[in-house]
Amino acid sequence: MAEPVTIADIYALFQASRAEDDRRAAEADRRMAALNAEADRRAAEADRRAAEADRRAAEADRRLQKLERIAANTSREVAGLTTRWGQFVENLVAPAVIRLFQERGIEVQELSRRMQSNRPGAEMEIDIFAVDGDVAVAVECKSRLSKQDVDDFLARLGRFRQAFPHYTGYQIYGAMAGIEIDKGIDRYAYQQGLFVIKQMGDTVAIANDTAFQPAAW
Repeated sequence: MAEPVTIADIYALFQASRAEDDRRAAEADRRMAALNAEADRRAAEADRRAAEADRRAAEADRRLQKLERIAANTSREVAGLTTRWGQFVENLVAPAVIRLFQERGIEVQELSRRMQSNRPGAEMEIDIFAVDGDVAVAVECKSRLSKQDVDDFLARLGRFRQAFPHYTGYQIYGAMAGIEIDKGIDRYAYQQGLFVIKQMGDTVAIANDTAFQPAAW
């Protein structure tokens, strides 16, 4: 016969069950603590990476702003240098304009510099403007003469009478002066009917041959 179960036996089983429950609860707590610690570690790592990303972004912004300042300063310096070179060309060409065009049969009587119009749709500035009776020559001066410069000047000549209506009855010629001229651009300007003025030693000269017939605007 089986031995009868005593109260002591039941109590022992109860104690064993409670101990197992406590062990499992402790294990669950340990695992939860480990998970929380890992989550905290990962959150801290994410925060660290985010802070590093912010730092790098701030550094990139700082460098970009510095580059923009350098670029802006460089652009201003280049623009200033270009303006000074343009003024140098003007100062070289202006004293010779009367002689140059008198040699071509245009008896220049008046000479203006930086003639400007602010009429809407026809704003422009003419570097040098030489007048002989009802004939005039608009001269554009460039340190370096490019095809774009020629095309821009031609477009301005097309709006000249709109900009300066008091010269409506005049025959307007165009001339371009340059210290440095891109390859073939002197010929291109010649073909468009423009006088081309080049540096020749310490002075300047009209490069067009004597057979040249200027276009009139």
